[in-house]
Amino acid sequence: MGDIVDFVIESVGALGYIGIFIMMFLESSFFPFPSEVVMVPAGYLASKGEMNLVLAILSGIAGSIAGAWFNYIIAYKWGRKALLKFLKEHHLEKLENFFKSHGEISTFNGRLIPGIRQYISFPAGLAKMHPLKFTIFTALGAGIWVSILAFLGYFIGENSELIHKYVREITIITLIVLSIVTIVYLKVKRNDRF
Repeated sequence: MGDIVDFVIESVGALGYIGIFIMMFLESSFFPFPSEVVMVPAGYLASKGEMNLVLAILSGIAGSIAGAWFNYIIAYKWGRKALLKFLKEHHLEKLENFFKSHGEISTFNGRLIPGIRQYISFPAGLAKMHPLKFTIFTALGAGIWVSILAFLGYFIGENSELIHKYVREITIITLIVLSIVTIVYLKVKRNDRF
């Protein structure tokens, strides 16, 4: 992992904000690897004055949105046909209906959950979620996560043990907060129906 981090730091240093964009695009689409491998080194480089922290964060968010759109378009154009080979029509309709009702919160939450953030765009594209809503909720979720990682790199970028500890703790806290937000969202949504 150390070699990968060194490679990323060198790549980001050489390619700058375009490097962050490209790597976050890949992280968000078909080549999933931990986003902390990109954004923590970017934050570290910003702490040394070699990058601007705000531009690094914006590049990370833009790359995440672009990668999410890549998956969204694949699912939008070809996803239904591909899934019908594995699922029955009524199961697929249930999935689409669920995402039509809860697409916003699902997209937002999904961007903050490791292992899901790369794939949450597929159900959004499959359900043909409104493009503007998809972009906004992707940007919100990705923006929070990218900012957290960049700030970690900015303040403790040289201490890899502390970074691993904080990333784990932040992930747990994020999952707890997301659970609470989702419960509140579902209660509000249920009350709106009556």
